[in-house]
Amino acid sequence: MLIAVVAVLVAVPLATGAALYISEYAPARLRRTLISTVDLMAAVPSVVYGLWGVFFLQDKVLPVARWISTYFGWIPVFDVQGADPADPLAPESLYTSSTFIAGLVVGMMIAPIVCSIMREVFSQAPAGEREGAYALGATRWGMIRSVVLPFGRGGMIGGTMLGLGRALGETIAIFMIISVTFDIQWHVLQSGTSSIASLIALHYGEASEFGMSALMAAGFALFLMTLIVNFAASSIVARSRSGATSDA
Repeated sequence: MLIAVVAVLVAVPLATGAALYISEYAPARLRRTLISTVDLMAAVPSVVYGLWGVFFLQDKVLPVARWISTYFGWIPVFDVQGADPADPLAPESLYTSSTFIAGLVVGMMIAPIVCSIMREVFSQAPAGEREGAYALGATRWGMIRSVVLPFGRGGMIGGTMLGLGRALGETIAIFMIISVTFDIQWHVLQSGTSSIASLIALHYGEASEFGMSALMAAGFALFLMTLIVNFAASSIVARSRSGATSDA
């Protein structure tokens, strides 16, 4: 859950900004290129994101993790046990393979999916209401704030929850990044975390008959959790104004 929450916090602002730019600001020729690029990013295999996270992203974000721990370590979730903020030579291994890094990678994976849903919803905002806002003297951002965002609120929530469901079930990218622990790790910046999917991937090959039953039960719990999230997202989109057709 913590990895998924970090991923959503990273992906939703990025996807919202990208969707608004593509649907409202980008020129027609650039819009087609950006839509194809976003769709291509959504099709990249998760193992590629995992390799990118291990060999490139992790080293780049360690100073960020150290800074957050130094200045916000008084918040329990950002505390790193055993780290000394006053020691500039403290080992960086305390911050590697953490929930934070795994969440960043998963956030980059789900951002194209969330962006595609939001862009589709934003583009369906009624033309009559757009023109009415301009006729009343609204700027483009004023029109977006008063027409596009309220119209697409349900789609934004639904897209976010679909991204959350995707993040909950991610396996390979997380398995490649994290250092698996067998207790609940609430410190998102500290090395060591786990997820149901990575736990199944780690123990599937050597599980006994009883262990296989436990892994199947864990997979069933993950399936139910993802199913509930996806059904909730579909229900929100269907009941929202952005899920209905418009004659404008």
